[in-house]
Amino acid sequence: MDGTKGWPGRGRLGVRWHAGWPSARHDPAPPIQVHAYDESTLILRQNMSVHFEAPFMFLLLGAERALLLDTGATADPAYFPLRQVVDRAVADWLDLHPHPSYGLVVAHTHGHGDHVAADGQFTGRPGTVVVGAGPDAVADFFGLPDWPEGGAALDLGRRVVDVIPGPGHEDAAAVFHDRRTGLLFTGDTLYPGHLYVRDLPSYTATVDRLLAFCERHPVTHLLGCHVEMSAVEGVAYPAGATYQPDEVPLEMNVGHLRALRKALSEADGVGGEHAHDEFVLHLPGGG
Repeated sequence: MDGTKGWPGRGRLGVRWHAGWPSARHDPAPPIQVHAYDESTLILRQNMSVHFEAPFMFLLLGAERALLLDTGATADPAYFPLRQVVDRAVADWLDLHPHPSYGLVVAHTHGHGDHVAADGQFTGRPGTVVVGAGPDAVADFFGLPDWPEGGAALDLGRRVVDVIPGPGHEDAAAVFHDRRTGLLFTGDTLYPGHLYVRDLPSYTATVDRLLAFCERHPVTHLLGCHVEMSAVEGVAYPAGATYQPDEVPLEMNVGHLRALRKALSEADGVGGEHAHDEFVLHLPGGG
């Protein structure tokens, strides 16, 4: 499917993500776990034994170029060979779908260090654009002159990705919607874990913007960039945990987005930690 008409195609989730090891230095798993949601959509997770944040990254392959969302928490390719993994995936794709001048766009769900650390691995890569991590760079590249209002679309070649401004957790945060799969990539705005709000009015406006978007567009799953909730409902692993043997799945749905909006209303601006079944909301001003 080209993701431009009708309900998008569904891929495969249900993967068991590697969530660290009791002794990080003895972890037998590779530094990056790669899961093929479908043949043109890869979900990557940085090993928690390499960096406790264990962020997720996403590679979307179109007919003319690919989009990599985020570059993880570690710069050194000796410990975190992200470019090597991406180059291999692109080469495998081009073996099946040849293109004489295939490109790569490296963009970000937001500009915090655990999502941009390996940007430098892509410096000088042929046919590659690394989008800056600040709000001006994001707005300029995607064509969002009224940031944080409005929306934009990035055409990867028979695959269109919607770009929705998403500040609140971080000033340059953006949310991406893949029309081919219906996946909504929510970054650190919403995921099963600790949701840190830096700017409450902006964050609330982002959640409202996303709810309105979901009313108008097919959304199959919401995929954030971390998992921090345990399988015990309402119980999160502590911030900085390096081993999470019983964590919940990554994928969420539009119902969780509605639950987040309800949680914001119930908190009524009171700062501090607000625990809920699927996430822990941290609002500014809690002392």
